[in-house]
Amino acid sequence: MSASPRPRPAVPAVSASPRPREAVPAGAAASGIPVTDPRRLMVVGVLGGGRVGAVLGAALHAAGHRVVAASGASGATRARIALLLPEAANLDVPATARAAADLLLVAVPDDALAGVVSGLAEAGALRPGQVVAHTSGAHGTAVLSPAVAVGAGALALHPAMTFTGTPDDLTRLAGISYGVTAPAGLRPLAARLVADLGGVPEWVAETDRPLYHAALAHGANHLVTLVNEAVDRLRDAGVAQPEKVLGPLLRAALDNALRLGDAALTGPVSRGDAGTVEKHLDRLASTAPESLAPYLALARRTAVRAIAAGRLRPVDAESLLGVLADRDREVVG
Repeated sequence: MSASPRPRPAVPAVSASPRPREAVPAGAAASGIPVTDPRRLMVVGVLGGGRVGAVLGAALHAAGHRVVAASGASGATRARIALLLPEAANLDVPATARAAADLLLVAVPDDALAGVVSGLAEAGALRPGQVVAHTSGAHGTAVLSPAVAVGAGALALHPAMTFTGTPDDLTRLAGISYGVTAPAGLRPLAARLVADLGGVPEWVAETDRPLYHAALAHGANHLVTLVNEAVDRLRDAGVAQPEKVLGPLLRAALDNALRLGDAALTGPVSRGDAGTVEKHLDRLASTAPESLAPYLALARRTAVRAIAAGRLRPVDAESLLGVLADRDREVVG
């Protein structure tokens, strides 16, 4: 007697398909319908069942695609695949690539991507007509050149979102942006996949991928560091619940910055209050010297932007810039 299929966890609908599509046999040659045709439901494999790959695979399944295989060796990855992709076979990397008749979604670390793709090409695990899409923000399609050399298509689809690797992530996909790099012939497919994931494409040129990714890392990853630095310094100042103090302030500051740009600048640097900033620097130097250099760099950049935006007159910035320059020399020396 066959085993009962495992129940699939309930996942929120990510998006409605923009046009009705029909299920067709796997492989373009077998169906006669190109992979790029919007009617087509794709047979998908996911390389790297980590936080990003498993979630995007689940979203593609919710949109009607067949996710038939996923790779993952660690216990955490296997558990994530079992939770989010219970109908997908947990296979090794080459077997997952071979099972992905239409679309191979590669969600591996940036520095591992080139080696994984070249290894698959050398092993004969990629084929003409297959589409290989990676989720790296730093890379475009050039890193997929070994796949292109064997006749596969190449896409870069980077979700501008942070992931936990849980079903909760699926509720956050609606409306997010994807940094997409694709050759002209695959742009319709890329747009359709992003729509199926519930997102919006932002077309990024191959040469601009490092700048695109640097901007996201600078804004999101460094924001986490900056917030935790502020939390630590409030604790140093005796504040028992720094998160409670910072929460309303930071949410308002982020909202204002996204709506108003540099017009949202407030605080002692934007006012040219050199004396206040000097007190900050003195106390940081004695209490948390590791925070001094980051504060100096951000204060200097804030002053430059405030002057350029007309928020701070150059004459009012002279004393402030002098204080920052003096302390810079002390730190370097």
